[in-house]
Amino acid sequence: MQEKIGNVVLEYEYYPGEDFYSDGPVEEELLEMAKLHLDDYSMVISQKSSWSALYHFSKIRQNIIEWFPIEPCAQVLEIGSGCGAITGALAEKAEKVTCVELSKKRSYINAHRNYRYSNIEIIVGNFQDIEPNLSERYDYITLIGVFEYSRMYISSDRPFHDMLRKIRGHLKPGGKILLAIENRLGMKYWAGCTEDHNGRYFEGIEGYTHVSGARTFSKRELEGMFQEVGGLKAEFFYPYPDYKFPLAVYSDEYLPKRGELHNNLCNMDRQRLLLFDETRAYDSLVDEGQFPEFSNSFLVILEKVEI
Repeated sequence: MQEKIGNVVLEYEYYPGEDFYSDGPVEEELLEMAKLHLDDYSMVISQKSSWSALYHFSKIRQNIIEWFPIEPCAQVLEIGSGCGAITGALAEKAEKVTCVELSKKRSYINAHRNYRYSNIEIIVGNFQDIEPNLSERYDYITLIGVFEYSRMYISSDRPFHDMLRKIRGHLKPGGKILLAIENRLGMKYWAGCTEDHNGRYFEGIEGYTHVSGARTFSKRELEGMFQEVGGLKAEFFYPYPDYKFPLAVYSDEYLPKRGELHNNLCNMDRQRLLLFDETRAYDSLVDEGQFPEFSNSFLVILEKVEI
């Protein structure tokens, strides 16, 4: 079964008939926003003064991939496309964007806000059900704020490893995975921000001892995971202040200088502690060459290589 909203095609063959992941009634407001079909939602975001509106509709969200060179002939698979914060930016660059999204409501929001693009298809359903039937090989596969939820997508003893293995199998030779995720040892968590997914102080730093849902990883943990999976060459980038609202993206070739990291009021959707001066703490880390280990988020480009 298919539906078309504007030029966007929605495919429901794998939809279970119920949304199992939702932010509740606020998604109706987001849908009404999307139906305005605006090029820029900044004024509406300002009027609503809503974290959800800011998070899902701010153009700053697109900065995480706006700079990345994607060829006009590229085929892109966006896993966990949500309300389409990144989808439009991908559609501007690539020949075809295939989205996989668990929520029908979020897929509606995505389709309405990106209705003008004729190169977007949204497959609604669980990635675990859809993945075995993906016949194409892709130039790029995105996991923007998605990898931490691998337990929801993959039923196995090692869902994070298996997620990467499955995705690697859908890449063309030399294809790339774009993976953005929080660092469980990020500076903001030491300084008093709550963990992004469960709202607990120091939960990731303490090793997720109280929760079993979404989880993030340190740089060393990710590197070890990539090595175990094999067939993936990793290049790390460091979005600042984080991958959700990146105002800069640093690399190992260009790391921040003293005084550059001063925009540190993260966790805008909930209260936080202010335990120390993060700018000065960052300066200490910059001096010691430790910024990559304490970056709030990572963007990792994983290139498929021969095993």
